[in-house]
Amino acid sequence: MAENMVLTKKGYEELEQKLEYLKNVRRKEVAEQIKVARSFGDLSENAEYDEARNEQSLLEGQILTIENQLKLATVVDEEDIDLGKVGIGMQVKLLDIEFDEEETYQIYGSVESNPAAGIISNESPVGSALMGKQVGDIVDVEAPGGLVRFKILEITKAEGK
Repeated sequence: MAENMVLTKKGYEELEQKLEYLKNVRRKEVAEQIKVARSFGDLSENAEYDEARNEQSLLEGQILTIENQLKLATVVDEEDIDLGKVGIGMQVKLLDIEFDEEETYQIYGSVESNPAAGIISNESPVGSALMGKQVGDIVDVEAPGGLVRFKILEITKAEGK
């Protein structure tokens, strides 16, 4: 993971909180699980011990990933958001020209995205096509089902996740 990541201030703070929880709460819980599993005896045939060690390995991987994300993150300053162009932390109302339907997306960095909630990444096909565009622009997006054409109707500051 050598690339720079983009996060909102809120997203950065949420990652910091998650890291704090994993380090100070989950680590202790998993260490206790290992301690209890060790008390069951023979470690070579101890499924509880193996499971606890696997959980510890996954936890340490999560911690390392979040530490790297925080280290590589570029935090978007909400004061610098230009409402004239689509960017991180923006909400965009679009018109699907083919179906004459309106859609609204919030654009965040990949770590903060949640497509099911209408929060897309700036790296997604729609998000990357929209970046830097203005109200009135027509944007073509290459989607798995073919080309989709949108017209940007409105750009506002995202309301949050």
